Amino acid sequence: MRYGLGRGAPIACGSGDARGEPAAVQLRHLRYFVTLARMRHFARAAEACGVSQPTLSSGLVALEQEFGRRLIDRDRRFVGLTPHGEAMLPWAQQILGAMGAMTAAVAETPLEGPFTLAAIPAALPLVGRFGAALLAANPDLVLSVRSSTSRAIEQALSALEIDAAITYLDPEPPAGMKGVPLATEDYLFLTRRGSRFDDLNAITWDDAVAQDLCLLDETMLYRRMLDRTLAARGHVVRPRATADSHVALFALVASGAFCAIVPDSYAHLLAGLEWARFLPLDPPEAVRRVGLLVLDRDPALPRARAALAAARAFMIDGIYQPLPLSI
Repeated sequence: MRYGLGRGAPIACGSGDARGEPAAVQLRHLRYFVTLARMRHFARAAEACGVSQPTLSSGLVALEQEFGRRLIDRDRRFVGLTPHGEAMLPWAQQILGAMGAMTAAVAETPLEGPFTLAAIPAALPLVGRFGAALLAANPDLVLSVRSSTSRAIEQALSALEIDAAITYLDPEPPAGMKGVPLATEDYLFLTRRGSRFDDLNAITWDDAVAQDLCLLDETMLYRRMLDRTLAARGHVVRPRATADSHVALFALVASGAFCAIVPDSYAHLLAGLEWARFLPLDPPEAVRRVGLLVLDRDPALPRARAALAAARAFMIDGIYQPLPLSI
């Protein structure tokens, strides 16, 4: 975890025996358990926790004894969590996250250290202005940006493994989370200059899907949303290439062998590149909201408050405006 949690003090948690008496759980044992669930490897989990493997293993055995339940399947290696372990994991994550947030609220005035921001690939062009606003108000923070899927973002926020995220807000933010719109997003067709599209000011959906397309893979929410849009128009897209990164898509399009359908935010980011030509799709689709996502807690987490303030500064600076079409 990001914060230094106390190692020695037990907390009353869970049910330690058949009578329902609470078990006195060591925070470090919970940390071993959560880290092992994430790393799925005993040696790597021990290294991440800064302890020896025997120390990690003995702590996990103690945790199982404290709860009177087997939590981990072992066969000389990590096999997985038992049903009891799976049931315990989200609660252990929340306990560690809450303790870390409390420690941060007491100790971090002003905020300092790493601030972890996750963003879906389609929203990565927005991290620059948001990050600048965040660090201008909190100069002792160090921004750490990671690309992630929308599903992983929701899980990481709930477990307090990240501080904030930029993702889609439609139709509504997930339960227990607060969303602040930062931008709207539209689809654009991307091709290399020097092709037959140079004389066009727009391209129809029928013509676009008939090209050799490279698209994000189906693990990405953007791709799944695009597939639904195409299906509503009677199309089933079969891309010639897929990737989990827009940078890879741009490299494929730059080769001249592929075209792509990408978020319009990347048109701003790539404006001025000689090879890149963006065309609007005709007819246009309804725009999608992209924005900041944080945990909705009372009291608010200090880093969530900082992120919301940065989002307000972002909005004052002006919502992301689309560039002229046919770039």
